[in-house]
Amino acid sequence: MRHVAQSAPPSLKLVHRVLLRAACAVVLVIILAAGLWPFHAPKNKVRWLSNENGLRFDKYSSIVTEGEFKSTQTNESSTIEIWVEPRRVYVSGTILAFYRPKSHISPFALRQVWGDLVLEKPVSPSKPAKSKVDIANIFTGRKPVLLTVSSDPAGTAIYADGALIRQLPDFRFSTQDLTGKLLVGNAPFSTHEWIGQLRGLAIYDRALSPQEATQHYIAWTESNNSVLFQKEHAIALYLFDEHSGNLARNLADVSTGLTIPQRFFILHEQFLARPWDEYRRDWRYWKDIAINVAGFVPLGFLFFSYFSLMRKAEYSLPVTIALGFGVSLTIELLQSLLPTRNSGMTDLITNTLGTVIGVFFFKLDLAQRVLAAAGIHQQKANMAHASEHSMYDMMRAGATDSAR
Repeated sequence: MRHVAQSAPPSLKLVHRVLLRAACAVVLVIILAAGLWPFHAPKNKVRWLSNENGLRFDKYSSIVTEGEFKSTQTNESSTIEIWVEPRRVYVSGTILAFYRPKSHISPFALRQVWGDLVLEKPVSPSKPAKSKVDIANIFTGRKPVLLTVSSDPAGTAIYADGALIRQLPDFRFSTQDLTGKLLVGNAPFSTHEWIGQLRGLAIYDRALSPQEATQHYIAWTESNNSVLFQKEHAIALYLFDEHSGNLARNLADVSTGLTIPQRFFILHEQFLARPWDEYRRDWRYWKDIAINVAGFVPLGFLFFSYFSLMRKAEYSLPVTIALGFGVSLTIELLQSLLPTRNSGMTDLITNTLGTVIGVFFFKLDLAQRVLAAAGIHQQKANMAHASEHSMYDMMRAGATDSAR
């Protein structure tokens, strides 16, 4: 017995096409909204601590110096002291970084990557490659820690609460590396917020001895400012004892006070950052990868289905992939104008991959059967039935010849 495929009435086909167009439009709007939300620069969420000196950094928080740090002479020795309390351990963020507006480079950065402390600086002014060192298990819980990073020609020493943790003979920085605008709580080129409390910050143009590192830890915890403020060597000293207002004073240089802007900001937003520059060793990076791939799967599935319905099957695949790429490129272009979003090639690659996966899902037999049952892709269903009928006729003809 033959099963004749029944084509859907013209009115029903029209309904299916309208619904498919609506589904494509809804998916497109959702993708654009998710990629560009919140559409503006949110309020800067830096807050003064209520009962003690310091600042609290939440999501979308950062502060920056009014002026720039300048080095009149190259001193091969320098020290950074920063008293912090991270809110979480298994996250990453940029605690502080220097940024030179004229050359658009960051000569030095200090980051938290999970429980580790990461120091980063360019290999050389003419090379974009970064020299990084990772000091493990510095941040072991939600408790304050005074980090002292002291460098001289012999290398760099890392102290935590006045105790020597590690020596780095192959990594060093000078006062020349600590020049430009000082940014605290975020990265200069992308959104990489650090969340926690900042209780104090000092920079010296010389290295501290182990005994001095211990003395400074005691001075910070006992608020002994006379030990901390060594006028002949202090480049910066921020006690964060103002408790209000939008300025944290630098006791060593009034021109480099840290300001708290009303809105969250990025000093130099990038357009299509390189994938190796975007890589972060934390779970949020891989979570974003998964979201960017999965978010474009419905676009690939629905638009490929729509283009197939329009009887352009021979062009449906390249047109659908080009559409996914174009939508992603548009989002990345607009994201470069928003401080809350990062524009990068990684998103462009993963979004396009998601579009291709959506097309692949459409071509699966299960998807074809569901669409045929719904009457949306009746033509493909007819082709399948026609193939079954041809096989039935061939088998019947073969049986007749055998009987003869």
